[in-house]
Amino acid sequence: MSTAPAPSASLFDHLLELRNRLLRAILAVLIVFCCLVYFAQDIYQYVAQPLLATMPEGSQMIATDVASPFFAPFKLTLVLSLFIAMPFVLYQMWSFVAPGLYSNEKRLIVPLMFGSTLLFYSGIAFAYFIVFPVVFTFFASVVPEGVMIATDISSYLDFILKLFFAFGAAFEIPIVIILLCWTGITTPDSLREKRAYVVVGAFIVGMLLTPPDIISQTMLAVPMLLLFEVGIIIASFYHKEDEDNSIDAKESKE
Repeated sequence: MSTAPAPSASLFDHLLELRNRLLRAILAVLIVFCCLVYFAQDIYQYVAQPLLATMPEGSQMIATDVASPFFAPFKLTLVLSLFIAMPFVLYQMWSFVAPGLYSNEKRLIVPLMFGSTLLFYSGIAFAYFIVFPVVFTFFASVVPEGVMIATDISSYLDFILKLFFAFGAAFEIPIVIILLCWTGITTPDSLREKRAYVVVGAFIVGMLLTPPDIISQTMLAVPMLLLFEVGIIIASFYHKEDEDNSIDAKESKE
């Protein structure tokens, strides 16, 4: 039977360790940022390609604020640094909570952290390579006659960051389902019974997190539904394993 580590450290020790972990995480983000800041303009140019590729010939993006040509690439590079350093940031979080976990919980946390990072990156890649070209092509096709597209660089950055976070968070659905089932809040069978409500909820979330067009809403809702099914399948294995362990423990006591 697995046992939790004996409590020893004081509250002050925990707060001190938390501070050190946070400082290490921030330092990792800053190191990545310092390595990327020289290429800030190139990074913004790359991220803007899905829009630029759909804009009419001769049109270009604009800057309506005096400082936006500097701050927009700077902000994007800082966010990108956080994305790149995310595995190390998550490792610091895990290292802080690991001493208080049971051995079987530690075995589950590591694959969950790896899976959550991979899924978050997958959501961002899906948004950039699949969603952006489709959405921007649709927007460009419905521009009224006589209207020239000239998107502000700060507005574009806010738009894509919103979608990056939306898709990155949406792709975490399997991890959320596994945790809900693992902690006993719900079960895979209960989630299957609520599938119809989940379908409606996925399209509502897609409506709230994406631009007001049916294409981007659907392109967020459909992956959410697929990931919901994947999460149920994976959670079923963990749930069955926990039940088997409980039965074995009960039989050993008897």
